[in-house]
Amino acid sequence: MIRVGIVGATGYTAVELLKILLRHPEVTVTAITSRDPESPHLSEVHPILRDQLNLNFSLLDIPKFCQQVDVAFCCLPHAASAAIVGQLVDAGVKVIDFSADYRLNDVETFQQWYGVEHPDSQRVGNVAYGIPELFRSAIRSSDVVANPGCFPSSALIPLAPLLKADLIQTAPIIVDSKTGISGAGRKTNLKFHYPECNESISAYGIGTHRHMPEIDQIIKRFCNVDIQTVFTPHLTPMDRGILSTIYVQSKGKASASDIMDCWADFYEDEKFIRVSPDLVATKNVSGTNFCDITARHCRGTIVIVSALDNLIKGASGAAVQNFNVMHGLDDTVGML
Repeated sequence: MIRVGIVGATGYTAVELLKILLRHPEVTVTAITSRDPESPHLSEVHPILRDQLNLNFSLLDIPKFCQQVDVAFCCLPHAASAAIVGQLVDAGVKVIDFSADYRLNDVETFQQWYGVEHPDSQRVGNVAYGIPELFRSAIRSSDVVANPGCFPSSALIPLAPLLKADLIQTAPIIVDSKTGISGAGRKTNLKFHYPECNESISAYGIGTHRHMPEIDQIIKRFCNVDIQTVFTPHLTPMDRGILSTIYVQSKGKASASDIMDCWADFYEDEKFIRVSPDLVATKNVSGTNFCDITARHCRGTIVIVSALDNLIKGASGAAVQNFNVMHGLDDTVGML
């Protein structure tokens, strides 16, 4: 059995991660940490896991933690994560990091968009990006993997094969995304209270959202082309899910049918990417690691629609998929 620990295990992504890991046949969860000095039992923080795992949260003691685990899932906030991840990797622990600290190609871009100095700068640009369907070989040989952003996954999965095959123009690329409220995490914030969110939909982060450079840079890494996406996220009154509508221009006479044929060929052997002849919806992927994609033609524009669960394929499911790839297991172990 592979011993697994979770650093920062109190949030929504952590509970989804634990649900998957507890049914994974190759895993035993041996440590969970939080910043609570009272060391509550797992069931006090996540009652849905009552009687499934007899563990208490503990404060992170890195030498002790490294003796308890072979692999760590790090669920700490951006900028706080890298200081811990570096120490874990240096101690011989494999890490799947949920933060944005290792997703970007260079330190300068990270510091520009996140406004802090990077605490483990030498690794930036040298960490595998955690979409196995695009970066499988790099993930397989890595000791640390940058789990992708949820919004970028919904854009990169449909866009990368098309740009690689030179089927669409590099500009304009407009990504319009709707997300459930769980994407904001479990922290207290007035704008995420039920009376503020219910019966309302609102755009935010126009031109300033940190996932925009992530989409651009990962496309550059995978396709070796430069793009500048126009990305607008919207907060939607649902618990979970992302629906992204992406507007692109085809090259030559590439049709929506050609787009879908490209996906079908590219993702032929991938279990979690479903090319749909029908329009896709968040309800059809909720609670799963699937990403559903489809395309239509409208007045000279190719309209792409993708749907995924932000907590699973956008976070914890992707993390376990990366874990499986790192250990030579089938992608689906613990998830199907």
